[in-house]
Amino acid sequence: MTDPTSADILEVLREVVDPEIGMNIVDLGLVYKADVVDGHVHVALTMTSPACPLGESITEESKAAIQRRVPDVRSVDVDLVWEPPWRPSMMSDAARKQLGWT
Repeated sequence: MTDPTSADILEVLREVVDPEIGMNIVDLGLVYKADVVDGHVHVALTMTSPACPLGESITEESKAAIQRRVPDVRSVDVDLVWEPPWRPSMMSDAARKQLGWT
């Protein structure tokens, strides 16, 4: 069994799309951490606002995507966090360009 890397997890999370914005959560800068230790995955992500009603849905979708696409994981924890607060500067250059913010 080969442990997946953080890069592998981030690649899978690019499949999870924020339905309000229509962009993946990695490029939006919503994923703060994707660690893998001995086959156990821990992801910390946030929303663009604490008032966002999609936090639980995106958290569950992220967990399901990892479990479905990364066969060698033993467990997956996805935590919704609020610190530090999300800022538009956390988006990738491609995301800012797509949204017309460059």
